Amino acid sequence: MSEMNQKKELIFISLPSIGHLASALEFAQIIINRYNHISITILCIKLPQNTFSDSYIRSVFASQLQIQFIELPQVEQPQHELLKSPPYSLWKIMESLKPNVKTTIQNILSTYPNSDSKPVIGLVLDFFCVSLVDVGKELGIPSYLYMPSNAGFLAFMLSLNKREIDDVFNDSDHELLIQGIQKFVPLSVIPGACFSKDGGYYAYHKLAQRFRDTKGIIVNTFFELEQHAIDALSDVQTPPIYAIGPLVDLKGQPNPNLDQAKHDSILKWLNQQPPFSVVFLCFGSRGSFGSSQTREIALALQLSGVKFLWAMHSSPAIDNADTTLPEGFLEWMEVEGKGILCEWAPQVEILSHKAIGGFVSHCGWNSILESLWFGVPILTWPIYAEQQLNAFRMVKEFGLAVELRLDYRRDDDLVMAEEIEKGLKQLMDKGNVVHHKVQVMKELANKAILSGGSSFISVGKLIDNMIGIN
Repeated sequence: MSEMNQKKELIFISLPSIGHLASALEFAQIIINRYNHISITILCIKLPQNTFSDSYIRSVFASQLQIQFIELPQVEQPQHELLKSPPYSLWKIMESLKPNVKTTIQNILSTYPNSDSKPVIGLVLDFFCVSLVDVGKELGIPSYLYMPSNAGFLAFMLSLNKREIDDVFNDSDHELLIQGIQKFVPLSVIPGACFSKDGGYYAYHKLAQRFRDTKGIIVNTFFELEQHAIDALSDVQTPPIYAIGPLVDLKGQPNPNLDQAKHDSILKWLNQQPPFSVVFLCFGSRGSFGSSQTREIALALQLSGVKFLWAMHSSPAIDNADTTLPEGFLEWMEVEGKGILCEWAPQVEILSHKAIGGFVSHCGWNSILESLWFGVPILTWPIYAEQQLNAFRMVKEFGLAVELRLDYRRDDDLVMAEEIEKGLKQLMDKGNVVHHKVQVMKELANKAILSGGSSFISVGKLIDNMIGIN
């Protein structure tokens, strides 16, 4: 039997948040669909605040024989630590998991009768799980870093290796020149954790130190979008970069809060709207605003006259809409047929709908890729993590988004209705050059994953590297 056809196994370890997990599972799906001799084991990390991940994994792969799941013991972490510095808390959790992960992988290896055949060809480690590369080294298994974000964020992380571990960013620092990003990067758009003296910067630095200990870096992007960053980082110091995206789950993510009647009413309403006439507002799984900002958004929607679908991701905001929203807003919305409010909306299904002409987004990377996949331009409203850097690059480097804010943080001053109204009108202006650029990128994104496309080829090179065919 040739090396290419021998049974092989990959072990995925991902952070259990939906922003990391969804694209990792989509990548696993691509591998098993293309290589029937490769099986995948997913080690499920259990965190107290992520009860949704197990059910999500099982729903995605309910009928997949090439996928198995192994639950790792739940790690107890005080809630105040998670809130104080999530990156540091997650880094500590991964350090504490090393013995359990090692034992679990040893149990997997023991099921193979001939240990000389090296059946486990790699560990695919999420960005936050990269310290588990030590387990791979102990067991003689190469590790591959999986970046659910983009090559620009990878470039930023690698740039931290040029700083000292106690050199926390502060407001007096200058703009950053980062190898792989074509514009000078303002400090206001780098992740907030990098300003944290409570362990956030320390955790990012410790993670970045391990990137070059891997055998390859897998990035959820595509060459046509981030050629500059990929080329700039392809040097002798950095492991090979494999751009394998865009990873978009076209079936959409199931949600335990799905109200089928509400879902059907949303689709029925959209079906009645003219093409490209509706703006979709959605700020991610953790994106919601206080009452003051919610009122400003509502006022802006009224002033702009744009039809809208607004996923508020907040039960209190929905339940108390009559007091949270401006007086008369709900009556205006219903009588005029201007829009729909909901707690949750099926984002992929919404973005694919012909009625959607714009997307007000937190600029999480999954949402950006989905918007490009369907050719829907974005109005930028980043909130946390690397979203500010994503928004900055989408507007300033790529010209693929309309700027509302690039450096907004959750505790910032209010974004006033007049500013939001102006952004909405720019977003929905079909003559805006951004619309044309997004349509061009949509075609490139769709082609990248097809046979012969850049990402299709990159996946093949990655598997060849894993199996040892170079």
